[in-house]
Amino acid sequence: MADIRHAIQIAAPAARIYPLVATAQGFGRWWAADVTESDGRVELGFFNRTTVYVLRLAGAAAPTHAGWLCESGREWSGTRIDFRLEPKGAATLLRFTHAGWAAETDYFVSCNTTWGELMFRLKAAAEEKSAGPLFLAASMAY
Repeated sequence: MADIRHAIQIAAPAARIYPLVATAQGFGRWWAADVTESDGRVELGFFNRTTVYVLRLAGAAAPTHAGWLCESGREWSGTRIDFRLEPKGAATLLRFTHAGWAAETDYFVSCNTTWGELMFRLKAAAEEKSAGPLFLAASMAY
């Protein structure tokens, strides 16, 4: 099994970051423009919904942890996305893991790069700065 891991310092309290990583509305601020929620699941659509990731919140402890189970998606199905928020004074250290990949494929490597970019978009959203246009997952297309 392979895991993607990132850590980033964010100049914001965990309570401000938590909704960005624990809700569909939060994902819409830094991850994707096409985000829907129903029956306890969040769907993120890319490329006119030719790629759809379905996530289910699998564990949460506000404001320090949100864990998601990936229920669909190329090589994503069965993987887990985990956001851990560690308060550091007025700032927060975000530890991110996308765990349980079957192998380190080219797609895995592309997703690792993309997650690195997304961490900076999440940081900008949490710090109430412009993150620019919403991510369209162009670099994940293989």
